[in-house]
Amino acid sequence: MRQVRKLHERQGKRITLSAITQAWVLLALMAALGVSGFFLGTGSIALSATRTGATVNLRKTQLGSILVNSKGHTLYLFMKDKNGKSSCNASCATFWPPLLSHGKPTAGSGVKASLLGTTRRSNGSRQVTYNKHPLYTYTLDKKAGQTKGEGILAFGAKWYAVSAKGTAVVKRSTTTTTTTTTTTTCRYPPC
Repeated sequence: MRQVRKLHERQGKRITLSAITQAWVLLALMAALGVSGFFLGTGSIALSATRTGATVNLRKTQLGSILVNSKGHTLYLFMKDKNGKSSCNASCATFWPPLLSHGKPTAGSGVKASLLGTTRRSNGSRQVTYNKHPLYTYTLDKKAGQTKGEGILAFGAKWYAVSAKGTAVVKRSTTTTTTTTTTTTCRYPPC
């Protein structure tokens, strides 16, 4: 009888130890899936944020009429881009997210559909172009109509908002020239 009780106690310990091990493995697996799901979810949110807005519109801002995405955020061109190809990847694309599209981009009012197109990025995605310039937004433009990226020198070249003609909108400098005249008074002749 003692042997049966000892055997039963050993099996109980094995079952308990096995159940605890399985619980830990299950918990670790759920945590790993949760973390990877979080990163996949945020990645798809970030990706969808840049993929939405394949409609290009025209908006009046302090720079004049410029191109904006469907959310009203300013679209920029990068002076380093050549032959319709993007030169902005990796950390550059983090600060200057490209305007991506699955299909043909749509022209809003005031935008010439004939100037819209796409180019293939190094990662295989399709970036919207206007007059052969790949288009980007700027992460510090938090609200529609902001133009905080205008004229910034970053990642090897300058960034400019894009006009309805598809050219860089270069902000005019507002320098003023002042002239001074000096009048001398003569106290003692001959002056």
